[in-house]
Amino acid sequence: MRKYPAGQSVGAIYDNAPADNPFLAAMPEMVGRGEFLSEVKGSPPIPHNIGTMTSEERRQALPILSTVFIPMDYMYAIYDQLYRAIRTTYTARTVIDGTRQTNAIVQGLGAAIFVAQADTGSILGVPGIGKTVTVQRCLNMLPQVIEHTEYQGHPFFCKQVLYLRVECPSDCSIKTLAFNILAALDRAIGSDYLNRLTLMKSISVSAIATQVKILCMTHHVGLILVDEIQNAVLTARKNRQVKPLIKFLVELTNDTGTATYFVGTPEAEELFISQEHLKRRTRGIRLLPLKPDGAYHSFLEQLWPYQLTPSSAPLTEKMANKLYDHSAGIPAYIVKIFREAQVQALFNGERCITEKMVQRAVEILAIKVPKTFAGGTHISDFSFGEDGDGVTSVLPSTDGEEQLEQPRLYANKRGRPVSVRDERDLLNANGPLQAHLRKYELLEEWPLC
Repeated sequence: MRKYPAGQSVGAIYDNAPADNPFLAAMPEMVGRGEFLSEVKGSPPIPHNIGTMTSEERRQALPILSTVFIPMDYMYAIYDQLYRAIRTTYTARTVIDGTRQTNAIVQGLGAAIFVAQADTGSILGVPGIGKTVTVQRCLNMLPQVIEHTEYQGHPFFCKQVLYLRVECPSDCSIKTLAFNILAALDRAIGSDYLNRLTLMKSISVSAIATQVKILCMTHHVGLILVDEIQNAVLTARKNRQVKPLIKFLVELTNDTGTATYFVGTPEAEELFISQEHLKRRTRGIRLLPLKPDGAYHSFLEQLWPYQLTPSSAPLTEKMANKLYDHSAGIPAYIVKIFREAQVQALFNGERCITEKMVQRAVEILAIKVPKTFAGGTHISDFSFGEDGDGVTSVLPSTDGEEQLEQPRLYANKRGRPVSVRDERDLLNANGPLQAHLRKYELLEEWPLC
């Protein structure tokens, strides 16, 4: 049984954590891989009356494909990373430490002397991998707010905000990002900080930044996740305004001890490697599309039942290869092509999708994907196993070899087909003849020079 039920806000339940750290004691437990994959999975039911539906009704029902969410092992790796980042924040933050940090920030002294190194990192991946929705589902496994009222027999009233998710402003403005953080905090705890701050028209940007730091400490924020961080790169190319924004995030992390993670596309790597202090703060998972292997085949098998055409097309190797050719293994494109192919089949009076309908869907959607990608880890390559104690662990690859659960799907046989030869053919007889001669020591073999 889980420590906390699903919900945005829960009452604190304490376990056997350090006596002086109620925030760590109230943390939810980390769930195992199996439970995680089961909970994040999205499997909407297919309409029960699909057999009697008209073409228009079938097309009207196709949007259910947008709610299909197929869990993969890389998602659990992201959950593990974010959970540990939040826990790191509270491991080094007791009630006394928090009070000291807040006082130091108010006095303008800087709070870094009271803060252990916060966990920072990034999750970058090609567009269409599913980063944003995966991160959101990972965070949804945790309550966002834990309400404390009493600890060890003493009154203890506060709200512990485990995470805040905000989008990087397109203008790279510190003020906009600060307002985004305050808006996220207001949504989480039902406060009115943003409205009150915007009424103070003469307040400076530095004062707003200070208020954000104080509120992060006051409400014990464990993680700030900045999504769409590539916006900073696009703005930096235009007007070089990215440095103040990054400086604000670095100071926020240093002064509050709050973990900070960035999510975005590989374009953000250009920003991260441009400055030495960002390199070590932004290391993390780099995601590439599915490879044409067993994981890809497993993805298709879970998607394939969602055919709303009059008949279901079989999942053949040729069909799988064609989908891969046009999607490059990007899940969002696979689903999009699969859905549009059904639309085209229904428009053209076909009973099921065909390779021709897939091709037509690609042409209508104007999908063109790159054939190669920058460095990273394919989402097919995340695999987990069970050790003797039932603990889930990552299985690293050895010597750079791929670890595939199934034979490669996308390996078409090449060359001439094997000829059927007569049993009296010398090429067929040669093997048994050699064995016979060797058995009676009538064969003399010489090593090759």
